[in-house]
Amino acid sequence: MSEKTTRVSEDLEVAQDAFSPTAGKYPGKSLDVHDKASPAVLNKYSKYAGDPPGGGAKAWSVILGASLTTLCSFGYINTWGLYQDYYEHVLLLDSGPSAIAWIGSTQYALMFIPGLFVGRLFDLGYLKLPYFIASCLLLTCVFLTAECTQYWQFFLAQGLGGGLASGILFGPAVGVIHHWFLKRSGLALGVFAVGSLIGGTIFPIVGQNLIPLVRFKWTVRVFRFILLIALGIGNITIDRRLPPMNALGGLFNWAAFRNPAYTVYCIAGIFCFLGIYTEMTYLSVYATEIGVMNKFAFYLVAIANASSGVGRLSVGWLADQVGPLNVIIPFTAAAGIITLAWPFATSQSSLIGVSVVYGIALGAYVSLLVAPVFAMGEVGNVGRRTGMFLTVTALGMLTGPPISGAINARTGGFKEVAYYAGGAILFSVLLLTIVRHLQLRRLFGKV
Repeated sequence: MSEKTTRVSEDLEVAQDAFSPTAGKYPGKSLDVHDKASPAVLNKYSKYAGDPPGGGAKAWSVILGASLTTLCSFGYINTWGLYQDYYEHVLLLDSGPSAIAWIGSTQYALMFIPGLFVGRLFDLGYLKLPYFIASCLLLTCVFLTAECTQYWQFFLAQGLGGGLASGILFGPAVGVIHHWFLKRSGLALGVFAVGSLIGGTIFPIVGQNLIPLVRFKWTVRVFRFILLIALGIGNITIDRRLPPMNALGGLFNWAAFRNPAYTVYCIAGIFCFLGIYTEMTYLSVYATEIGVMNKFAFYLVAIANASSGVGRLSVGWLADQVGPLNVIIPFTAAAGIITLAWPFATSQSSLIGVSVVYGIALGAYVSLLVAPVFAMGEVGNVGRRTGMFLTVTALGMLTGPPISGAINARTGGFKEVAYYAGGAILFSVLLLTIVRHLQLRRLFGKV
């Protein structure tokens, strides 16, 4: 890198720090960043580092692309409950529920694990090329899933390949929102997360109706066609606003953990993900085992995903008014309580009620998941900081559903599974309350 390029990168970092609305708010910042930047540097980069536009055709077209990205990543992966049930009862009869759950949990974890790497690439200016490569990889893996017949094939194609592609797509789609929205970031994140709602609703319904007609292979091929259209639009519309920035600290920035709120928030994410996707994974399996009509059992996943839309849309506006943490905490508590109540629902109507409440709570949490991270550092480093958070919390996603499956296999029921999953979620609520105190330092306030 030339001396001129290095100087420009350093100047941009100073300017972005100076114009960041979070400058000077957090521990470890002993010098006002405005003192480090000359008027010429501030003037040169103010058009980039100032407040994001927060609206307009370009900004909302980016949100459209990001929303379609989450349809293809989180939305498609949230269909896993359909696959789990079908694999257990049709395709993978020789594999236990815990082994099959590793396919789904690997997908969930790989949604987040690449976040560290792709977040760093995003800060350096790489968006379009990784996005295109990941789009091609996901479409290839979905095509291969339709041809699989053995457990290891499903694990490689759907678990590893599909999960990795989804993670590479998802990370930058989250980071780019903060380039275009700040004051209304909660609303933007809500609209962004609607893609997951649409995907998580459409795919189970399409699968339930097509599998009896055209069998599993052609159903998955139809899924691939839907993904092809959505990713095509995403490749055209998704874009960044700020120029590349070579932030100091390498791939993993340990300095971020000097902020105790960020550290505790990462730990809270691990515990929450140890339990929060258990119900999504085993909801239709549980319904089938207690005698609910098999066709209806598949629809429970769609009901949960559709209900999550209520949470995703409503909490975006609410978070802008009172702060994301003030919204996340009660909704996460509701997710823990309904998970504890889930195995006591033994009728079709009660399962619908559980699915609706669970979906709303899950949607609220996932929609606002990264919003508190935005306020825990500078805007120029948001990609790496978000990526670190997603990578760390992936540990809970990876191990949560298989642990639940192992508990189910050992006990033969779902009550113990619910106690484990619900307990993990409620412990994360305790940690989130600590994060709120560390950020706010008082009883009432927006955070």
